[in-house]
Amino acid sequence: MILEVAPLQIRPGHCAAFEAAFAEAQALIAAMPGYLSHELRRCLERDHEYLLLVRWRSLEDHEIGFRGSPEYQRWKALLHHFYDPFPTVSHYAPQPELSSGAPA
Repeated sequence: MILEVAPLQIRPGHCAAFEAAFAEAQALIAAMPGYLSHELRRCLERDHEYLLLVRWRSLEDHEIGFRGSPEYQRWKALLHHFYDPFPTVSHYAPQPELSSGAPA
């Protein structure tokens, strides 16, 4: 399992519109091969910042499967205009020997 982590900074004053667009966009990603789960968290200290966490079966499922799909083009159209700056997406592999319990 690969964890995709995307810190999202939304243009001030556009959070409600972003959340509405994300409610639609999440169905696109959830239907992709290799998708396992996702969550969107809003920052308590800075209400225009979010953290998107997506669990994929493999890096290729995200980088090639999703990003190479027509669904990704729709995802981009729905969400990318809200970001300022554009997020840096990172991918993380589990370290079971250094972990305990279920993900939070």
